[in-house]
Amino acid sequence: MRINNDAEFKVALNGLDIHQQRRVVVAFVESVLPLCPDNRVSAALGMVKRAGVGDAELAAAYRDANSARVELFTQCGKEADWPAQAGHFVAKAALCCVKPDEPGSNLAWEAAMAARLARTCETVAEGARYGKPRSGEPVPHPLRPAEFMKATP
Repeated sequence: MRINNDAEFKVALNGLDIHQQRRVVVAFVESVLPLCPDNRVSAALGMVKRAGVGDAELAAAYRDANSARVELFTQCGKEADWPAQAGHFVAKAALCCVKPDEPGSNLAWEAAMAARLARTCETVAEGARYGKPRSGEPVPHPLRPAEFMKATP
């Protein structure tokens, strides 16, 4: 499947059932997990990968991951701490692993956008440390949609 833009990517993700979306969400979160220092986020990811997880466990993991998201956001402060902001977006993406499915929601799209923002924060942080890329230097796309769609059967 070739995906050329965000609109096509969103349509493709909308075509997935909730179980397929969660598998894609896991792939997104795993791709940015090193940007988040909070163990509650990796624990939520690990839980959703286990078979037979109950609703109560998912709800507890959601609360923990959401607490991590809020705490990471507040660490950013006025003078944006870009690595902390990246961690916040990773936690936000991880919430989609354990978030209850709601009609009209697209958990995979929400996770994709949060993962993209995490990579953007990482890029800004790297630029702040090392200077801007040379003019004309290609900037790699932080997420390759077709690769993540392979996570679905």
